[in-house]
Amino acid sequence: YVLMCFDKTNALSERMAVREAHLAYIGEHIERVKLAGPLLDEAGEMAGSLILYEADSLAEVRAFSDSDPYKTAGVFERVEISAMKITRGGLA
Repeated sequence: YVLMCFDKTNALSERMAVREAHLAYIGEHIERVKLAGPLLDEAGEMAGSLILYEADSLAEVRAFSDSDPYKTAGVFERVEISAMKITRGGLA
């Protein structure tokens, strides 16, 4: 699954306030998180997150997403989740 997480407008300070908690949360799920990193705006500032998450069900991914400190702190304006199949690259 791919999670495209988009920050609300002007959320950088809020993002930075909970960043360590978010990184720790990702670390707790490292066996399922295959790739993760910030999305950047035109100025190169963090403006969201992209996460590739290996799961058996959409419900599992939603539960992971709903407990992300960025989401619980209100940093994300929206999160889009889509199933995907890796066919090329080191994660296949």
